[in-house]
Parts: sequence; C-alpha cells; structure tokens
Amino acid sequence: MNYLITIAYDGSKFFGFQRLNEEKSVQKVLEDALSKINKQSVVVKGAGRTDRGVHANGQRVSFKLDIDISEEGLKRALNSLVKPDIYVKEVKQVSDDVHARFSVKRKKYIYKINLGEFSPIINDYVYQSEYKLDVEKMKEVANLYLGIHDFHNFVAGEREDYTAIVYEIEFVMDGDILNIIFEGKSFYRYMVRNLVGMMIEVGRGKDSTSKVKEMLDSKDEIMGYTAPACGLYLENIEY
Repeated sequence: MNYLITIAYDGSKFFGFQRLNEEKSVQKVLEDALSKINKQSVVVKGAGRTDRGVHANGQRVSFKLDIDISEEGLKRALNSLVKPDIYVKEVKQVSDDVHARFSVKRKKYIYKINLGEFSPIINDYVYQSEYKLDVEKMKEVANLYLGIHDFHNFVAGEREDYTAIVYEIEFVMDGDILNIIFEGKSFYRYMVRNLVGMMIEVGRGKDSTSKVKEMLDSKDEIMGYTAPACGLYLENIEY
C-alpha cells in the first residue's frame, strides 16, 4: 500500500528533515514510528528536505506499508507515536506512482519577520530584525525574483541546473508579523532563505536592487545574505 501524508512539525526540535545518523530528524522519527506500526523497516520520502530549524505546516511524505490499515487508523497510530513535535494532519492511500518529491507541481513557503518589539517567546518561530526594514524596497526585490531565472547565487551546494520558476511572492501583515509568501515549482537548498536574505539587506539599506539584479544575471559567484532558518515554513505542496 502506498500512502501520502500531510504533516506539521516544529523545526526547532529537529536537526532538519533528513535522517542524520543518531541526531533527531523528522525522517528518523517518522521511519521509526512507521517501522513499529508495519513491523518491518519503512523508508519515507519527503517533498522537501527542510533544514535544521525550518518548520512545516504542510510537508508531504510518501511511503509504502506491507500491512492493511485504514487511513484513519494509520493517522491515529502515527500521531500516538510522533506527537508533540510532529502532527499528522491527513493520511491518503494513493496509487503506486505517486511520490512525495517527484510528483510535486507547486510549493508554497512562508517566511515570517517580526517588525515589532523583540519577543523571546517567538524567537524560534520568526526572524526578529535588529534593523528597521523598508518593506517597499523589499517588494522591489521580490519583483526581480518573479519568473524563470538561474538562481545559482541563491542556492547552496552544487547542482547541474539552478533554473527555477517563482510564480508569486506576496507580502501579508498579521499584527507585527510580516509574512512573505513564495509560490513556485522548485525551491532548492537555502534558496528561500537566500532570497529573503537579500530582501532584508536591501530593506535595511545595506545593499541595493542593483546587486540583486547582478546576482540573478551574472555567471560569477556573488555572495549574499542567508536569512535565519527560524522564520521559514513549508506551508503547502500541490500535486
């Protein structure tokens, strides 16, 4: 049986999604729980390998089980083993060709910035800027990211192809929290954090939009700023 589940998790409690030896990761907790339910080893595939400190409200994970168990039964059993740092929101039995990563059509990420007074209570869940940010300047940077670009200066690690499509970037205020919402086909390692990082640098007046244009157009390696992981959320995956 092939399953696709939707999960939420508190990234501050994990060393990222991907299994890393004995360190606590989302993949390890899920695989250990599913192997216990299945009574045999289970390997899971995530739609996105979120980094240490990155949160999720709508991460998708696929896996195969040997046992016959209902969707609701599997949801209850999993949640009894993975709460409180992970919560299974939905379980669906799907056809064998569905893969959490390779079947993705669209991803949504949200980056949260506290523009108000510093709060230690939310420090693991938002980026709290030491500087006053010009949100209108940040929107100018966002407009440069839209469409198809070679994002090699915004991605960590080596890839054969750095081309990606950013469909939309929306700015929404919720009290003092600025939510920057990204929607696109693919987001590579550190990409959203680097995109936001340059928004922050321009918003605080340290860099200009001309540097962002150069980073998008130049084949040379140009260093930017990486926003902290704590403000980033994998919000939704569409198939």
